[in-house]
Amino acid sequence: MSVDEFVKKYAVDRHHTNSLKWDALDERFGNPDLTAMWVADMEFQEPQAVTDALIKRVQHGIYGYSLTPDSYFEAYAAWQKKRHNIDLKKEWLTFDNGVVGSLYTIVNTFTKPDDAVLVLTPVYYPFHNAVNDNGRKLIKSELVRTDNHFEIDYDDVERKIVENDVKLFIQCSPHNPVGRIWTADELDRIMDICQRHGVLIVSDEIHQDIEIGERKFVSALSIADGRYQDDLIIVTAPSKTFNMAGLLNSHVIIPNQKIQDQFLAGKKRFNEVDLSVLGQVAAEAAYRYGEEWLDGLLEVIRYNYDQVRVTLNREVPQIKVAELEGTYLLWLDLRDVMPADQIKDFIQNKVGIAVDYGEWFSDYGLGCVRLNLATDPKFVKAAVDRIVADLK
Repeated sequence: MSVDEFVKKYAVDRHHTNSLKWDALDERFGNPDLTAMWVADMEFQEPQAVTDALIKRVQHGIYGYSLTPDSYFEAYAAWQKKRHNIDLKKEWLTFDNGVVGSLYTIVNTFTKPDDAVLVLTPVYYPFHNAVNDNGRKLIKSELVRTDNHFEIDYDDVERKIVENDVKLFIQCSPHNPVGRIWTADELDRIMDICQRHGVLIVSDEIHQDIEIGERKFVSALSIADGRYQDDLIIVTAPSKTFNMAGLLNSHVIIPNQKIQDQFLAGKKRFNEVDLSVLGQVAAEAAYRYGEEWLDGLLEVIRYNYDQVRVTLNREVPQIKVAELEGTYLLWLDLRDVMPADQIKDFIQNKVGIAVDYGEWFSDYGLGCVRLNLATDPKFVKAAVDRIVADLK
């Protein structure tokens, strides 16, 4: 399916649908007329098979307590094997209502107040919140940028783990917001450091299906023939892949039975929830029948990325456009074209878009913005054209 065909078939106007992304613009940014390119969801409808599955379930008319059918695991495991060569075992899989909630439960379950938790910044700001809101000590290791590419500072990571007696490491893979898909060697190296120092590893792999460049996603589950599985928790969900965050269905994958038992006990104390019936119906249909839709979506994201990268590199090369390997979230560094304290006025009042600002992800991020590319290309083109016109 071409980009034009996908957009024509699936793009929708989300105004006046109680959309956080569009209908909270006045509350969040002070201007209801901005073009929303911030929070990570999309302007594209689900695959038709998902809608059909939901309609069929809704027509049943009962939404009581439910079980997860074996067919769900079969669909999800087949998807993981085909797309990412992951050999998933059913006994590893538990469910939650969202990745962020799982992070809060994990922090509360596996650390004590004032324990240190490490993250690689700039990173998705709920990572910070899950640590700070629960009275733990947030330790940041800044990623190192070379041109438009980001790398892990392994010496800094190990030094901070030792100096702060870090108990938990939360990584984002693929990394939000800088768009890296970590290689097997990179994951092996950082997880080896954690394992040698007794640090539990949490890998947020929610963006695993959004592969934009040539590099393929590699799960932490698969590294070194499963060497780290006993020290590993994976959190993920269909919400980023298929735009279904509002259906509250996520996965927590824990190969180590003792750690899984601790997590489930922690859920009972901190966040006991039942599964989302409609969320699981939608996800199973998406995993069974959504592959063509996803491939079409990826073409749209690649097209949007190329629009931004090619135009800005040609017209305003001082703006540093991060290499986008994974996620649909593009990191732009504007510090060489204007002072950081002018960026909000420029982005909102001149360009007319709502974005996630870099300082939300780390202090280092001041002067950068995160741009959501999972949207109609007309919004991306208009935004880039206005950036170029104003700066030139």
